[in-house]
Amino acid sequence: MAEVDGQHKSHGMGLHEEQLTGRTQQIFFSPEESDNFLYPESFEVDLDNKAEFDAGDMEISAINLKIRALMQAGHGHIVVKNPLAKHSLGVGILNRLKLEFEGSLGYFGCGLIDGPNVTVHGRVGWSFAENMMAGVAVVEKNAGSTFGAAIRGGDLVCKGDVGSRTGIDQKGGTVIVGGRSGAFSGFMMQRGRMIILGDAGINLGDSMYDGTIYVGGKIESLGVDAVPGEISDLEADWIERKLSAHGLSAPNGVKSLQKIVAGKKLWNYDNLEPTEKKIVL
Repeated sequence: MAEVDGQHKSHGMGLHEEQLTGRTQQIFFSPEESDNFLYPESFEVDLDNKAEFDAGDMEISAINLKIRALMQAGHGHIVVKNPLAKHSLGVGILNRLKLEFEGSLGYFGCGLIDGPNVTVHGRVGWSFAENMMAGVAVVEKNAGSTFGAAIRGGDLVCKGDVGSRTGIDQKGGTVIVGGRSGAFSGFMMQRGRMIILGDAGINLGDSMYDGTIYVGGKIESLGVDAVPGEISDLEADWIERKLSAHGLSAPNGVKSLQKIVAGKKLWNYDNLEPTEKKIVL
């Protein structure tokens, strides 16, 4: 891994500043344990093996079972036509897969996924990709509230506007919003990165514990313990590459983005005196 002044690049981006106690999350693997990187119920798929089906007259459970059956048959590229904004589609996929929805999804689409690359050629409702572990999920139009709730890894992208509480309780990964984001975006954020290229609503980053938020437009107001930061050259380079990978760009250049981080006054909130708690809140 590349180093900067004797340190890994991750140190330069502030990824090792958290003073968390308890069990470490650092895990070590060996090449001999490669079989353990896959879920026991995962399927061997060929990403060049494409299948498609029309979901217009199908029930939600039947659609999800159809996706699973196609993966089991070795299809690594699945196109679902006419999803008709049905809820809870594409959930619980723990597999490498290229999954496309030609239309819009309802609530809780693509939740609990770990590994697939998902593209929605339309809009999505509340809580899209909640608890996403890994992979890439891209929404071509707008998204509802709690977009990427409790996301833990991967890239989650909405090229349009999103509702309130984007990335609530975010624990990792990267959330990218091409347009505006509503109130309380980044609420109780714990780790990860959020990039909002448009405006952000009230109480941005409210009660965030750690992580970083970047905003290209106007911030209506900051939440409790959310404070401005300064973007380093290393961060700017990372943001530029991340946006470029998804065909996006900062409206006035990456360096013009506003950086928001945790003020860390809430880290030891329970140990504060009552008068100190009033000052924090």
